[in-house]
Amino acid sequence: MGIIDKLNKDFESRVRLGIMSVLMVSDWIDFTEMKSLLNITDGNLASHSSALEKSGYIEVKKEFVGKKPKTSYRVTNIGRTAFVSHLNSLEKLIKSK
Repeated sequence: MGIIDKLNKDFESRVRLGIMSVLMVSDWIDFTEMKSLLNITDGNLASHSSALEKSGYIEVKKEFVGKKPKTSYRVTNIGRTAFVSHLNSLEKLIKSK
């Protein structure tokens, strides 16, 4: 198995890479802030966060604040481990000759 095979396909999208990068340095972050940080559409964030949630990499919390719905995200332990492994593989790929 080559280095390239160790890259996680779940993180190939720039949006998913962005979501995971933000969550690695945050506790909970809400939908609006994440959307603003990544400069993406509602639908883009919703679809990519849903895929990451299904893989067990992020946790999604939906609640009401007053009468407004609020969606927040955080990385799971599984997600943290998988993303660090992905980044390590990228680093090895960059350093390989």
